[in-house]
Amino acid sequence: MKLGVNIDHIATIRQARGTDYPSILEAATLAEQAGADSITLHLREDRRHMQDRDLYELKPLLTTKMNLEMAATAEMLAIALDVAPQDVCLVPERREERTTEGGLDVITHYQQIEKITQALKEADIRVSLFIAPDKAQVDATAKLGAPVIEIHTGHYANLTDANLQQQELNKIKMISAYAQEKGLVVNAGHGLHYENVQQIAQIKQIDELNIGHAIVAKAIFIGWENAIQLMKQCMDEGQKR
Repeated sequence: MKLGVNIDHIATIRQARGTDYPSILEAATLAEQAGADSITLHLREDRRHMQDRDLYELKPLLTTKMNLEMAATAEMLAIALDVAPQDVCLVPERREERTTEGGLDVITHYQQIEKITQALKEADIRVSLFIAPDKAQVDATAKLGAPVIEIHTGHYANLTDANLQQQELNKIKMISAYAQEKGLVVNAGHGLHYENVQQIAQIKQIDELNIGHAIVAKAIFIGWENAIQLMKQCMDEGQKR
């Protein structure tokens, strides 16, 4: 199982003081050296952390791949086509949210998402849709031709009741298997940390986990590379169970 390291909150620290450090480029380089299989970043419409220049400066330096998270808008499509990341993950976005809340409603916004997806596919950019663990959303994703889903694990991660969390985990397992049967690549992420990632890592159908905030937080105490390596170790332990 691969690990995509999200570096958004490195940029959050930088933007808090309006400095040019900590360096996004250094964070990505060290993450790759520590074992990251891809670098994930979200260019939000309000530019609260990542800036346009970060994408352009980072893309030619990566030795793995760039996974660009973005809203399904004309502005973001134009930027993605210009930067040409290897992967684009379409996500829902609301200005007032602290972080991405919930999955993309592919059914309601089908025509807009299909238009963006086709434009990206024509540019040889692999498209992923960030969705809740729901069969109808998987079906809609398969119908419009996106090859990858990323299952939103935030609800699972936020539950404190063990029984309810197990129910949500079972749902994620079921949807992962269902999506794979549909021919989709299955990724997952959101809210995962060192104490809850092992259960998700046990799901054989999941190809990649995208994790950011927990790694950045742990890095304060043990260092950036160590935090990434520890997350990969936790994932490996989960897969061995």
